Amino acid sequence: MKTPEYYQSDIRMFFDGRPSELLLYEALFRRMEADFPQASVKVQKSQVSFYGRHLFAMVSLPKRKRDAGILVSLGLPCRLESPRVAVAVEPYPNRWTHHIPVTAEEQLDEELLGWLREAWAFSEQKR
Repeated sequence: MKTPEYYQSDIRMFFDGRPSELLLYEALFRRMEADFPQASVKVQKSQVSFYGRHLFAMVSLPKRKRDAGILVSLGLPCRLESPRVAVAVEPYPNRWTHHIPVTAEEQLDEELLGWLREAWAFSEQKR
């Protein structure tokens, strides 16, 4: 996966004071790196964004500091019907953004990776 020059220091700053969240993110990154070697990653103020031709997934921290884990967000052409999805919104017709809380490494499973693969394919079809 393509990372910017200051990726490591930016990631450490993003997860500053949240060591368990950093470990979850790193485990997710390793899995995504294997599936999306041609993707690029960008660390921003409020999220870590993953791109192919277009944005296909994001990782953010819960709004409340007392909430543990990371929030994985991805875009799909239809709504996922899963209890794992905390929030699903349709910002544009047939473009659903799903927010999936991850609090344990076991949740970085084939189901989540399958959704990320679908999000990648969906984003690559956009003009």
